[in-house]
Amino acid sequence: MKHIKLTFLLFALLFSQAIFALRCGHELVDLGDNKEYVFNKCGEPESVDTHIERRGASNFANGSRYFGNRSGQYPGASIAYGQQQYVEVDVLVEEWIYDFGRRRLQQYLRFENGRLKEIKTLGRGD
Repeated sequence: MKHIKLTFLLFALLFSQAIFALRCGHELVDLGDNKEYVFNKCGEPESVDTHIERRGASNFANGSRYFGNRSGQYPGASIAYGQQQYVEVDVLVEEWIYDFGRRRLQQYLRFENGRLKEIKTLGRGD
């Protein structure tokens, strides 16, 4: 019974959202927060790298043409048509590194278009 409780607790901790958050003093910043909010909670980062990434995305717009009325008088009597469109978009990426000192690990934060998308733990600070 003790092993079941321990296993349940371990899974609860693994899949909790707070595990992907960063603690800055008594505050938590989480994925999806904007960079102004993170800056206000955590202060000035040790380093900032900014660049633009170009990404492609496909959109498929389709429509249907029905024959007869839509009440089901002619089931399956429709023609689907559509157009696929490839679009390239620019994404502003900012990579911040926080160094909270020798007793804590450095933290890497990645922002895309002003929203926090990734938090990674790096090595020991100075």
